[in-house]
Amino acid sequence: MGTPWAALVGGTTAVFSAIAAVGSWRAAHRANSTADAVGRIERDRWHAEQLPQFRVTIEERQGDRATLRVHLAGPLPLCRLDEIRVEVVQSDDMDYSPRLAGPPTPEQVAAQVWGPLRFVPGSDGADRNGQTVAPFALAVGKGRPFGLERTRSPLWWDGNDREARWRDKWLNLPMRLVLTCRREGYEPWTVPYALDVPEAPRVRFIG
Repeated sequence: MGTPWAALVGGTTAVFSAIAAVGSWRAAHRANSTADAVGRIERDRWHAEQLPQFRVTIEERQGDRATLRVHLAGPLPLCRLDEIRVEVVQSDDMDYSPRLAGPPTPEQVAAQVWGPLRFVPGSDGADRNGQTVAPFALAVGKGRPFGLERTRSPLWWDGNDREARWRDKWLNLPMRLVLTCRREGYEPWTVPYALDVPEAPRVRFIG
């Protein structure tokens, strides 16, 4: 007995409808994926365009002390930063991890500022090691000063000339900073900054 023509047509129509539905779903999925990708690219582009622009200087250096000025120069559409964290990081690319048992410990190495200058501990909300200061907010066009001092040689260094050797170790090397910036509605920014350290008359440190 033959297949009724109406049933055959109905079955074929159902198959084509199913294929069309799958095709529409795939097209919609591709469109959504493309829209998500375009949106992500636009967000990344906007985030990059709003990268905070700083002018950071070392001023008024006399002896062991100096002033660090952090100025938020732009971009103008950013308007402000809700939080800025400034950290002094290692000025060279050496690995100072302990190689032998005994001093220094990993904790001592991490607490040492490996560079020419640090924040004055306890001043401007600086931590006890002089590595960071308390977070602060800035509007574009505004700035803040922070007290700096020359770093001291590690406690595990020996010799009466250890301070002179430590000072000479950092001659002509920059002070390196990392500024971590936050603004509501944005992903955080991380801004590295390297500063030439102006020379100051040598003063023998006694302590």
